[in-house]
Amino acid sequence: MRSASPLSLAAGAGGAALLIGSFFPIAALPQGGTGAKAAVFLLLVAVALLALWLVHRAGYASSPFWTALLPVGLSFFLRSVLLYYVADDYTIFLSQWVATFRDNGGFGAIKLSIGNYNVPYLYFLAAISYLPVPDLYLIKLFSILFDVILAWGGLRLVRHFTGPRSTRPLICFCALLLLPTVVLNGSLWGQCDALYGALTLHALASALESRPKTSAALLGVAFSFKLQTVFILPLWAVLWIARRTRFRDLLLFPAAYALTCVPALLLGKPLGDILGVYVGQTQEGAGALNYNCASIFSMVPYGTQLDEALSARLGILAAFALVLLLLVLAALFRDRLNDRALLLCGVVLTVGVPFLLPYMHDRYYFLADVLTAACACILPRSLPAAVLVQLSSFSAYLTYLRMKYTLVISLGGHLFTMLLESLMILGVLAAAIFLFTRQLTVMPRSSGEKNKKSRKSG
Repeated sequence: MRSASPLSLAAGAGGAALLIGSFFPIAALPQGGTGAKAAVFLLLVAVALLALWLVHRAGYASSPFWTALLPVGLSFFLRSVLLYYVADDYTIFLSQWVATFRDNGGFGAIKLSIGNYNVPYLYFLAAISYLPVPDLYLIKLFSILFDVILAWGGLRLVRHFTGPRSTRPLICFCALLLLPTVVLNGSLWGQCDALYGALTLHALASALESRPKTSAALLGVAFSFKLQTVFILPLWAVLWIARRTRFRDLLLFPAAYALTCVPALLLGKPLGDILGVYVGQTQEGAGALNYNCASIFSMVPYGTQLDEALSARLGILAAFALVLLLLVLAALFRDRLNDRALLLCGVVLTVGVPFLLPYMHDRYYFLADVLTAACACILPRSLPAAVLVQLSSFSAYLTYLRMKYTLVISLGGHLFTMLLESLMILGVLAAAIFLFTRQLTVMPRSSGEKNKKSRKSG
């Protein structure tokens, strides 16, 4: 085995120093005593060690491993610095939910109507209600754990395209850990989008690795955490059209979802309450067509009066039309649906569906953020698209966190609050659709034949 270079060892030392240095911002946290802060530090280090173990398990040793320690250490140091922040979502919602669990017997309170999250996340909130560590930090650490699982999913996805000897999967792993919206989502904001994002990336990687049952089950669990999984859900219909999965394999999606509901049912929670969570979430959006999201509705001048019901229906129809277009293209060019085409189809869905739908929130491009970043590691020419998506999504985060729009544009006497961000997303969507259709229509015959033969032999 080749020994590590002095430069990589220096990077490793820097990463280790940053990881150890995370003790100081944690020690200065305003909540909890010495024991609680020590527990937070040890948990953070444990998650960082998990990240390094996954890098080693992926086959990276010597210089690549030690070099990766620097971005990994930096990513965890940044997260330790952000743990102190208390977002309104935590104060108004999450802290109140945990308090309700704590005051009503922990898991025994699952049967109560608490919050508007589905039951898997409520299990976690009930579990931490027993612990003496401030729940703010435990909530964030749970998301940070899934940041690592998310990065691992990106590594798997990129490695499928580039092979195990390439450094691109490792670059993707580190990039996802440092992606601004990923860092801010969990460790600052206290949100949990990394949970469904991580499971979705692993589901996609499993699908491309010819593990359709695992893929469908993972997607079902992802959906049980977040409704936003539906943005990419049509991709599994494309996988079925491409004969990469069977209908009976896809039944594991509802089966996995149902399995996550069983503990809540056993604890006395009514089935109607469980199944009604996502229905309630869709109804909560009524009142404004856009919530700081770079969508088609943020291209309308500020203050313009629209028929909300009609506009919402048109947006939903447009999203359905996009999905239908992709399914028709998939059916027409079934034999040319190779892995690259499937990846690009996923990008179109995660960018296009939230762009067209009404009632979208600032965090709803999370899947697009991470999938375009992974795609950039697979297809370097798509890096500009990943940058544009990240800039747009990051601007939406800042709008919420600062309660101030990033760039207000005045055109023709009208104000546009997120026009530039929306144009960025529109440009990426157009480019992704072009690349997807080009992949289908001009792909060399040999690649199509290869896919066809592999399906027959399987």
